[in-house]
Amino acid sequence: MDSRLILASKSPRRYELLKQVGLEFDVVPSGVVENFVQVEPPREHVIRLAEAKARDVAGRYPDGWVVAADTVVYIDGSILGKPKSREEAAEMLRRLSGQEHLVLTGFSVLHLEGGKGGKEAVETAVRMKSLTSTEMEWYVKTGEPFDKAGGYAIQGIGSYMIQSIQGSYTNVVGLPLCELIQMLTRLGAVKIADGRWRIADG
Repeated sequence: MDSRLILASKSPRRYELLKQVGLEFDVVPSGVVENFVQVEPPREHVIRLAEAKARDVAGRYPDGWVVAADTVVYIDGSILGKPKSREEAAEMLRRLSGQEHLVLTGFSVLHLEGGKGGKEAVETAVRMKSLTSTEMEWYVKTGEPFDKAGGYAIQGIGSYMIQSIQGSYTNVVGLPLCELIQMLTRLGAVKIADGRWRIADG
């Protein structure tokens, strides 16, 4: 009997990315609060939160393969999460304008009943063009910066601001598909059979 694949996130970006590769899954958002710990390195930060989210949902669905993730932007020694106000969104854009920054996504895969799991962080370097004050003000007014790490969406209107990226594009969107599928395959969670992805038991 096949098990279930569960995405522990309400992010529409992560939902679309998983759908895009043909996987069938359920969505069960975690209730974990994305808290910051002072002086915590960004890799540890995203892995800690991804693992906490996976454990939260896996506790309710121990027989399912749970996938959880957390994404942040890192620049000049600071972690940028999701802006909570227009002022905060504008400040993030000012910091990123004309600079290179890192986007880190930590992800965790967990099957409690089977005692299987894995966690990893993927890093992508992104360079943003120099923005004028008019561009920043206009972009914040579009509403797109909210609910986005670093206050921009590479897959949306914000795509025109990105000069270059080094590394995984899907990582910047919010879920590094190549590395995630590799982990799911390695753990025995998914396999291709009868021309489609199959979710295996734990």
